[in-house]
Amino acid sequence: MTSFRYELVVTCGRARLGRVETAHGAFDTPAFMPVGTAATVKTMTPEAVAGTGAQMILSNTYHLMLRPGAERIERLGGLHHFMNWPGPILTDSGGFQVMSLAKLRKLDETGVTFQSHIDGSRHHLTPERSVDIQRMLGADITMTFDECPPFSADKAAVAHSTRLSMRWAERSRTAFSERPGYALFGINQGGVHQDLRLESVNTLTSIGFDGYAVGGLAVGEGQEVMFNVLDFTTTALPEDKPRYLMGVGKPADIMGAVLRGIDMFDCVLPSRSGRTGQAFTRRGQVNLRNARHKDDPRPLDGDCPCPTCRNYGRAYLHHLVIAKEILGLTLLTWHNLHYYQELMAGIRKAIAEGTLETFAQAFGQQQAAGDIEAL
Repeated sequence: MTSFRYELVVTCGRARLGRVETAHGAFDTPAFMPVGTAATVKTMTPEAVAGTGAQMILSNTYHLMLRPGAERIERLGGLHHFMNWPGPILTDSGGFQVMSLAKLRKLDETGVTFQSHIDGSRHHLTPERSVDIQRMLGADITMTFDECPPFSADKAAVAHSTRLSMRWAERSRTAFSERPGYALFGINQGGVHQDLRLESVNTLTSIGFDGYAVGGLAVGEGQEVMFNVLDFTTTALPEDKPRYLMGVGKPADIMGAVLRGIDMFDCVLPSRSGRTGQAFTRRGQVNLRNARHKDDPRPLDGDCPCPTCRNYGRAYLHHLVIAKEILGLTLLTWHNLHYYQELMAGIRKAIAEGTLETFAQAFGQQQAAGDIEAL
């Protein structure tokens, strides 16, 4: 079986072109992972997701442990077979969702006791249990169990949380079952504080992981602060391991993070926006609820080759959104996921050609021009 391996192919400034080999195939970086939280990318078939150019997806430990249950998925052949996705899968550890969704949380050194937001059932999630659930799911990339403190937390609280997450990271490492092609990523925490972020990097690298994620960002700090944190964090991370910025994000956030050395991204934004009538295009976001689209036969993006843009006009998409037809959710999600993958392919090509700065400038100019200018 293929070993898990990261190959750094070429750099352009701090941006990195790479390739990751996993038990279920390879993916190219920089990469964007569509989010299939509950073993599905909402409104999309796995075949359609793959058709957008996505090479891997993300699913979530918290949601799948509650419904349908990790043990059931394991009995049914694992997550890849269960959801008919043959490529690599990364699973989030559930730590963020326990903090943001679960009820009556009680946090201590062992882990978190909580009530399900679905049926009120009680659960105790520990680093060991989280890692074992991800093993049962069959995740190619498992994430360490961590706590993500709120952006409003003061530095003392962030420091306490970060050090707890680092102790949990060590326990996650011990609990992880080494198998060819499967990997465990550590999660860097520390809020917006440089000393805590670097302390976290030092702890994680001393433990040793197959890749390193930057967590606890895009939680309200703003793009400038996020980029500042990345500036001092990514330069401290090992060059021979993939780097993953969790939960990001907007196209401009992705572009800026790539320029700062990030390799992997995930976010619900393209699919969630598609379900609320929002589309991402080369000229920024388009709100299909806007009445200006009701008589417009043009595609969302005349240069986009996705099935939505090839076959449907804005007037029809506007109608579907206003009429709350399910097809509208699918078509906009389909386009958004395709746009994100096309952006990532363009980024990879520009890094390979040594023209990323020029590509990023052109991207910013097009986004700033806005969709109205395209009329």
